[in-house]
Amino acid sequence: MWELLARFILRQRFPILVVILLLTLYMGFMALNVRLQWDMPKLLPDKDSTLVDYENFRARYGQDVHAFLFAIDENPLEDLVLFNQWYDLAIRLNSIGGVDTVLSVNRLITIGKDTAEKKFFLTSVVDHRLSTEAELDSVRALVESLPFYRGRLYNPDNGVNLMATSLKKGLFTTPERDPVVDSILHEVQVFEEKSNLHVHLSGMPYIRSMTTRLVKEELSQFIALVVVVMIIILSLFFRSGPPVYVSVLIVAFAVVWSFGILAVFDFEITILTGIIPPLIIVIGIPNSVYLINRYHSEYTKHGNKVLAISRVVRKIGRATFMTNLTTAIGFLTFTFTQSTILVEFGLVAFVNIMVIFALSIFLIPAIFSFLPPPKESATKHLERKAVIGFVQFLIRLIRRHRSAVYVTSAVLVILGFIGISQIQTTGNLVDDLPSDHGVVQDLRYYEENFNGIMPFEINIDTQKPGKADKTATLKRLERLQKMLQEYPCFGPSISIVDGIKFLKQAYYNGNPDKYSLLTGQEATFVKRYADNTSGNAKVLESYIDSTKQHTRLSVQMRDVGTLEMDSILAEIRPRVDSIFNPEKYTVSFTGPGIVYLKGTTYLVRNLFISLALAVFIIGIIMATLFRSTRMIALSILVNLIPLLLTGAMMGFFGIPLKPSTILIFSIAFGISIDDTIHFLAKYRQELDLMHWDLRTAVYESIRETGVSMMYTSIILFFGFAVFASSNFGGTQALGVLTSITLLIAMLVNLVLLPSILLSMGKRITTKAFREPFIEVIDEETDIDFTGLSIPPEKDK
Repeated sequence: MWELLARFILRQRFPILVVILLLTLYMGFMALNVRLQWDMPKLLPDKDSTLVDYENFRARYGQDVHAFLFAIDENPLEDLVLFNQWYDLAIRLNSIGGVDTVLSVNRLITIGKDTAEKKFFLTSVVDHRLSTEAELDSVRALVESLPFYRGRLYNPDNGVNLMATSLKKGLFTTPERDPVVDSILHEVQVFEEKSNLHVHLSGMPYIRSMTTRLVKEELSQFIALVVVVMIIILSLFFRSGPPVYVSVLIVAFAVVWSFGILAVFDFEITILTGIIPPLIIVIGIPNSVYLINRYHSEYTKHGNKVLAISRVVRKIGRATFMTNLTTAIGFLTFTFTQSTILVEFGLVAFVNIMVIFALSIFLIPAIFSFLPPPKESATKHLERKAVIGFVQFLIRLIRRHRSAVYVTSAVLVILGFIGISQIQTTGNLVDDLPSDHGVVQDLRYYEENFNGIMPFEINIDTQKPGKADKTATLKRLERLQKMLQEYPCFGPSISIVDGIKFLKQAYYNGNPDKYSLLTGQEATFVKRYADNTSGNAKVLESYIDSTKQHTRLSVQMRDVGTLEMDSILAEIRPRVDSIFNPEKYTVSFTGPGIVYLKGTTYLVRNLFISLALAVFIIGIIMATLFRSTRMIALSILVNLIPLLLTGAMMGFFGIPLKPSTILIFSIAFGISIDDTIHFLAKYRQELDLMHWDLRTAVYESIRETGVSMMYTSIILFFGFAVFASSNFGGTQALGVLTSITLLIAMLVNLVLLPSILLSMGKRITTKAFREPFIEVIDEETDIDFTGLSIPPEKDK
């Protein structure tokens, strides 16, 4: 097959280039339609009970209210100038298209009582700028008389004030959110300049907008950095122009394809799919190094360009295909997690890795067939003394100090198990952002002053229509709210109880002492007013369903991790059951926070399954190559050592296990096993050439594959290291840990694997290993290439 492919490429080189160019142009056109993800990432599968409960909750009570939050340290109720500046900010924000409502201490809504028509109505506490201190004193007294807002819009202990700006429905998940956010940020900046105060920003729209912008910025940043790093490395390796230009051209095509494939699949650019274009560059460059290295090596043997190009395809085309396939499978296994964000990432990465293999195997032979043969100076990199000297050092190490290799490996494995036992699993709303990032700092500010911003919802199913607003249920709800106040991770909660208390206070003309539940007689009078109330004055409708069987309790909480959240839920569950008898009530916990944290736990568990699946599938592929069960087992065990040491580093340095860091294991395993395939394929070929002399075959295999393995490992190391420049902690960890893992994998495959082969000899290198189902590297055979001769270029 590969011989036929070599003939086809050389004979049809011009049509091949034209077709690839046209396809790339088409992918570039499709790439114009690719779009960013504006909604929160979907971690759980559609049928997961946690997600189903949340979707039912939203269907019952309406969509989430997405509020943009602003907070200042000073109290506008204590300063007339600041009060008016804070008021002006609210007015300007409210005038921005896309903003629904603005709520603050100087734009409060209170409930009034119409005694003539016996109904309630909503009214503003302030509807104009204030002129005198007396007006300010009056407003302050009125605001402080409304317990409903205490601890929600202002902190009574230190005067910290909050302004909440809700966006119009549907805006949160669309690109139109960005210009609205820009307008809001501009108005905040104007306020800061006038007041000389710092405004702390937070809220789900703000956090999501900042995250989306970082993804967009880093996408172009990564591509530029990776291209620059690759050009520098390739220039140092080859010291000539054509190999560098061709390699960069191929990865440039691959980047266009990566965006085009996203559009073809109708996938969005997420925090994961956003790293695919630079990731493809990093993974694709080693293809060029392997193929061009082999082309130069072949050409130096006989000086025949056509023969050299053909042998590149014939002799290492299959091996390169298999190594790309194993790398791609490391990503493909993510599709078995049933998590949308990972399924899309895994599928697109798999397709793109196979695409860049196809681009490499077609373009390199075709383009170099048009170029003049490499000059002697262009092949000097094959004789680089430093690299060859290091390979010789490894051979001496294996030959003379094999015992030290085993002892060192054993110690590292023991340390690996110790370190990996210390890994903790976590998942936070902003855990991928650095702790000193403004978004994180402001979030911590809200947690200190308002106990957080993450929505936590409790749904109470009374199991009978009309029971949710009964006195017994309301008293239980009040007990539940008081119980939650005992936990510092929860802020003030809101339920139908607070609405009823607010109505009772309004009925008694705003008397704050009357902010309490209704007595039986009071209920009769207040209910008459409530029944006559319509429109926006119905303050209870979003906290109880139409059948009055379901009611909700909403509370903001701190951004706790999965471990702490599980502990909190386990602790409050029995206390909730003691208030709401499970035989009479069904109480469920839900909300965006619960869904996100449960999604994190789900991903970590399923990503371990995907890693095991990657090992299994790659094991099957290797079985088609080597047949020997012992050799396959040895290869997999050896390549698990780098993963073990990576886990140990995470444990020792306190890097938590979360979706973004567990990706490292499947990716690194899929890439590191490539070195094993190259080495063992060459080892088997050398066995035949050396007439089954195991020792000589091992040493020759190291000499033949060591240089290319070192080249590609260095490329991968610096390529993945680029991701360390990310603002996202998970992407940083992906870059640093994957780089280190691949270097360890190179040393394991060049030192430990050959050592074991030498020590165990024929117990590992069985007859089955010698007779594969599929030959990876073709033997040296002489074939008539007269039909493949390339006519010389005409003089211009």
